[in-house]
Amino acid sequence: MKRQAVGLLYLLLLALLLGACDLEVSTATAPTPADGDVLTLTGGSYDPPTLDPALANDANSTFVIRQIFSGLVSLNDDLQIIPDLAADWSVSADGRVYTFTLRPEARFNSGRPVRAEDVIYSFERACDPALGPNLPCGTYLNDIVGVTDKLAGQADSIAGLRAVGQDTVVITIDAPKSYFLSKLTYNTAYLVDRDNVASGRDWTEQPNGTGPFYLAEWQHDRRMVLARNEQYYLDPPQLAQVVILLGAEASNPLLLYEQGQIGFTEVGTSVVARLEYEGSPLAQELRVSPELSLSYVGFNSSMPPFDDPKVRQALTMAVDREKIARVTFEGRLQQAEGILPPGMPGYDPDVSGLPYDPEQARQLLAESRYGGAANMPRITLYTSGGGIAALLQQVYREELGLEIELRQIEWADFLLGLDERRYQMYSLSWMADYADPQNFLEVIFHSSSPNNHGAYHNPEVDRLLEEAAVEQDIERRFELYRQAERLIIHDAPVIPLNHGVSYSLTKPYVQGLQVTPMGLQNLSNIWIKGR
Repeated sequence: MKRQAVGLLYLLLLALLLGACDLEVSTATAPTPADGDVLTLTGGSYDPPTLDPALANDANSTFVIRQIFSGLVSLNDDLQIIPDLAADWSVSADGRVYTFTLRPEARFNSGRPVRAEDVIYSFERACDPALGPNLPCGTYLNDIVGVTDKLAGQADSIAGLRAVGQDTVVITIDAPKSYFLSKLTYNTAYLVDRDNVASGRDWTEQPNGTGPFYLAEWQHDRRMVLARNEQYYLDPPQLAQVVILLGAEASNPLLLYEQGQIGFTEVGTSVVARLEYEGSPLAQELRVSPELSLSYVGFNSSMPPFDDPKVRQALTMAVDREKIARVTFEGRLQQAEGILPPGMPGYDPDVSGLPYDPEQARQLLAESRYGGAANMPRITLYTSGGGIAALLQQVYREELGLEIELRQIEWADFLLGLDERRYQMYSLSWMADYADPQNFLEVIFHSSSPNNHGAYHNPEVDRLLEEAAVEQDIERRFELYRQAERLIIHDAPVIPLNHGVSYSLTKPYVQGLQVTPMGLQNLSNIWIKGR
């Protein structure tokens, strides 16, 4: 899964940030297409935290990586698993051994053929503890036999990976798991070129990927350019270039869109009413797309005062989440009762969150080991900007007599702090990487998950999640996840706020652009017509 945080809002998935490119195709040879072959977008105010597929665990980085790298399998716009670098695959009768056959035409941007040894190298590199702590591999490749030993520094290779000749890769997992193929669609399983990585620490400035585009230009915090990869093994992109404006050049995307300078942008809920009214010139260009996402406030259960469940429950029950969804977001986001979003397989429409009850919240604080708000230690809420942090600060002051400090952290540093579990209280959004409840419940809340940023630990939740992971009966599996979700809600390691809806504008000349429940996935299917 990817972390997506812009305060407490659902993530604006188009924080499109790019790097430069080596590819044996220098920027001097980049195409200079006519305007009709170019799509211009806005990105964020900063470069992405990383363009290394092995390290990326946030949506800003992941979107860009998805365009310039690829893996054995991918998701189409209907979120179905389809072949990518692998032409096909088979699964053993016991569900544990996957055999992938690579496409003979698969190439890196440089033109070098993709071989089975590239898959082995990329997976083992992604699980190399020398890359740093809390690697995404521990979440997305941990089902492969031997990954745990590799991550722990107890093995030089991964026992469950085997190359058979140049075009066949055999992967053995620890137990039959219905979601395993889905996890291989995440960027942790994307291929990198060994020689490119060995070229130096700044290799991501000039990545040699296998994706539909390569990085032709990078003016840091100003603009980046994706150019069509002529070596691409599937249908080449119809766009010659995608230009992404960054920093000051990307400020006020809605104005840039109205001026005709960009072809697509996501918009916040606060401006949707202006775009929807009858007679608005943009009404026909507005898209509404439900997301498989959750915005929430997290508590660090290992830090005072949130090591006391009564405190977590009190701060949850003091928040009128229905009012926030109805008033603050003008009814354009769905209030979250639990963790799983509507549309997710296994979603429980009858799940009920902790109720809004300020009086009970004050009683819970009095019953906690702190005896009330006056005796609470100092509390700091960390955000990456925006959201409703200031509103929560006011709510806790008025309803509980509790003062909390707000601290805004730049995005890359915010992610690092989450990984290191340094935050007492934090705001975050999570969007699905694949449509399976495991991607929310296990990835965020299992005690051993690197993405369990609040150090939440309930042995019974762990047991249910582990049983669900290997359960082959789908209804029984979903019931186990529902039981785990109810326990999580009661323990209140997070305040579930809302499930996102993406509002975006697309110019009529932009054809083929699809905003999926997991956001904008693929630029290679877009073309320009009639500009």
